[in-house]
Amino acid sequence: MSITIKEVITKGDLKKFIKFPFELYKGNKYWVPPLIFDDVKTLSKDKNPAFEFCDARYWLAYKDGKIAGRIAAIINHKFNETWNQKAIRFGWVDFIDDENVAAALINEVEKWGKEKGLEYIHGPLGFTDFDPEGLLIEGFEELSTFGAIYNYPYYEKHIEKLKYTKDVDWIEFNVETPRELNEKVERIANVVAQRNKLRMLEVKKAKDLLPYANEIFHLINDAYKDLYGFVSLTDKQIEMYTKAYFGFIKPGYVPVILDEEGRVAAFGITMPSLSKAMQRANGSLFPFGFIHILNAMKNNPDADLYLTAVRRDLQNKGVNSMLINEVNKVFINNNIKFVETNRELEENSKIQAQWRFYNSRQHKRRRCYKKNLA
Repeated sequence: MSITIKEVITKGDLKKFIKFPFELYKGNKYWVPPLIFDDVKTLSKDKNPAFEFCDARYWLAYKDGKIAGRIAAIINHKFNETWNQKAIRFGWVDFIDDENVAAALINEVEKWGKEKGLEYIHGPLGFTDFDPEGLLIEGFEELSTFGAIYNYPYYEKHIEKLKYTKDVDWIEFNVETPRELNEKVERIANVVAQRNKLRMLEVKKAKDLLPYANEIFHLINDAYKDLYGFVSLTDKQIEMYTKAYFGFIKPGYVPVILDEEGRVAAFGITMPSLSKAMQRANGSLFPFGFIHILNAMKNNPDADLYLTAVRRDLQNKGVNSMLINEVNKVFINNNIKFVETNRELEENSKIQAQWRFYNSRQHKRRRCYKKNLA
């Protein structure tokens, strides 16, 4: 059985690259497809501002003339400069249950990395932390979240057979939302607000958040800069993400805390879960995909936590309790029953400690692998 590798060069190749998982996971009730136009934008050099500091190549694997896998290779020069590393990363990796296909794909990334004089490879990672990252190694029978990687259990076996080892893990929790506010959290939140002269931003419409968008993303840059692999967002990336996300977020699901001078002190971004809506949309907003998404935004017992950040001068002062308390109010008012936390670094005990107030279970684990190229 012959395996051939073809580099993605044309728009037609890119379309095949993006659509391969739709065939691989067809009928899988846990996989949540991306929006095809989102992947086109992310992977296109003329559309994604990350290409100002990244180089990338993509490959498709064919087995007996049929597409059997895909992989992206990314050299993030900004990451290498920021962290003083010589790394190449792989992402958008999918393949059939065949160790030879997996090996052929990953070999292309390793080969390019060696040609460029790089010292190690890690992944799955994207261009930025806003892209899917982390191979799923626990939680295969849990519904994935929109924007997260889902993969079959055999991925781990084939990748580790190629001498890849754990670099870091992220874990995720499913949290049952209480029917009433947690008294202890509410009390702490009130004390923290008074002590630090903080207040919640009152938002009625999504456009009310726009004046704070730039400040929110710069807060992310500062608060996340020491986390694994993080690279600060450029002004062009901030502009892109603002246009992409701030137009359809639900205001109540995005609590923003201001200090006495009106500056952003902390924020959290949550959303009604789009997982089932995206499964119904099957990668496209039209003709009916947008209807499923609109319905999910209005009537939904599940929600996803995406981002939380607290300004450095206010960290370790209990400000998270204000965010949690405010989000609890929104969840109670909207009859949200369960919340997905999305990925948190395994060693981030401060974040995980907040779930002790609630009925929660750690149900997913993702891994970033690493291998020396010497």
